[in-house]
Amino acid sequence: MEQLATEEQQVEAIKRFWRENGLAIAVGVVLGVGGLYGWRYYNDTQIAEKEAASKSYELVTTTLTADNTEKAQAFVENNDSGYSILTALQLAKLSVEKGELEKAAGHLKFVADNASDAAIKSVANLRLARVQNALSQFDEAMASLTLVTQDAFAAQVDEIKGDIYVNQEQFDDAKKAYNDSLKINANNQLVKMKLDNLAVAING
Repeated sequence: MEQLATEEQQVEAIKRFWRENGLAIAVGVVLGVGGLYGWRYYNDTQIAEKEAASKSYELVTTTLTADNTEKAQAFVENNDSGYSILTALQLAKLSVEKGELEKAAGHLKFVADNASDAAIKSVANLRLARVQNALSQFDEAMASLTLVTQDAFAAQVDEIKGDIYVNQEQFDDAKKAYNDSLKINANNQLVKMKLDNLAVAING
């Protein structure tokens, strides 16, 4: 899977990967089990579980709204497939939109702790840091950023560091963090705007 530049592209790529390859992965795993009878039994079981998880995921996500999250939450709690991780990400997004930041943080921590894919872990920790910053949990937000391991997200890590410093009125550190972000991605207009606003705050 190619390394992508943005969080949403990463998530969409992994969703697409699961839709297209989830069943094939299950088959690939069981090929190494050995023993014809054992392989057949394990193969049938794994395929059935994958198909059930896929159907449940499609059903849950097509009916998921801000006012109807119970089924999605139950799916996350009772399913250990990759689909539960993607569902938890969607629940976190809905929680943020509803202003339920503590709930959002809980969903994102679940993803960060349980996702096997490094890109998904990075996405979850980036979003968790933003939520923690909004909750004034600055030390926790910085700690979450240290868990973002993929170079593709380095500019976003520096940007969020800048946001955290701004909220603590550590303007010199914020300026450095924003400039570090722009060194990696010079075309980020939002970070440029944040720097301009920071200059006004410092000189105002």
